[in-house]
Amino acid sequence: MPEEIRMQQNKLADLIERHCPREGVHETAIPSLFFIRLSHTTEPAYRIYKPSFCFIAKGLKEVFLAQERFTYGPANYLIASMNLPVVGQVIKASPNVPYLSFKLEFTQSQILEVLNSSEFQPMPKENSKRALFVGQMESDLMDAILRLARLLDEPKDIPFLAPLFVREILYRLLQGQYGVTLGQIAMEGSNTYQIREAIEQIIHHYVEPLRVEELAEIASMSVSSFHRNFKEVTAMSPLQFQKQLRLQEARRLLLSESADAADVAFRIGYESASQFSREYSRMFGSPPRADIKRLKENFHIE
Repeated sequence: MPEEIRMQQNKLADLIERHCPREGVHETAIPSLFFIRLSHTTEPAYRIYKPSFCFIAKGLKEVFLAQERFTYGPANYLIASMNLPVVGQVIKASPNVPYLSFKLEFTQSQILEVLNSSEFQPMPKENSKRALFVGQMESDLMDAILRLARLLDEPKDIPFLAPLFVREILYRLLQGQYGVTLGQIAMEGSNTYQIREAIEQIIHHYVEPLRVEELAEIASMSVSSFHRNFKEVTAMSPLQFQKQLRLQEARRLLLSESADAADVAFRIGYESASQFSREYSRMFGSPPRADIKRLKENFHIE
C-alpha cells in the first residue's frame, strides 16, 4: 500500500475513533454518512445493503452475497450498487485495534446527476454485472473521503460542502475500475437498470407470491433473459432473493416481538409453517425458537 494512502487512512481512523466513543453504528451529522466502531469480531449479520460505498480504516470484513465471498480491508473499498440481501461478518477487530469503518449511502439519482454534470463519455449499455464488488483504494479517492469526514469537526460547513464532497467521491468511483458497472444503475434502458427496477418490486412486495412473468415485464425482458440477468446481478434467482428478504424479516420480528413462529411465517408470506421452519433452519443454522433463544442469551436481549 502506498505510504500516502496509509497516512490518510490513519488520519481517518483517528477521526472515526473520536466521533465514535461507543461501540456500534453511528449516524453522523452528514446526511447518509455512517461510522462504525467494533472492538471484537462478530457473528454473521444478515441485512439488506442499500446502495452504498464502504471503506474500512482499520480491521477486516467478509461479506457474502449468496455463496460468493468478498473480503476487504484498508487497501480496498466495497460498493453495493443496489439493494441486496447479504451476510456480513467482521473478522479482524480487537479492543486495542478496533474495527473502524466509513459507510456512505447514495442513490441512483445522485449517480445520474454526476454523470450528467461531468464530462464523462456516454456510458455503453453493457451486459449485467454483479451489483456488489471490491475495488482498490486510490489516493485521490482517499483524499475526498478524508475531506468529507473532516467536516464533522466544522459542522457549520456541512450544508454547503458535504454535497460537493459526496459528488466528488461518486465522481472518483465512476472514474475507477468499476465505474462503468456503477454507472449502469443510472443508465435507463441498460440491463442493470431494468433489473434494479425488478428488485425494487420484489423488495416492496416480498410478502406476495412471486410472479416471474410480471417481473420480466417490468424489466422489459423475456422470462429466460430476466432469469439470466437477475442472477448475474444478484448471484441468486428471484425466488432465492425473495426468500432471503422474508427470512431476514422473520428473524427481526421474532427478536423484536414475542411472536409465535407460525404466526410470523404467515405474516411474511409462507403458507406452510413447517416449510418456513425448514428454510429458516437452513439459512440461520437452527429452528426459529432455538435461534432466537441463542441470540437473546448471547446479546442479552430481553
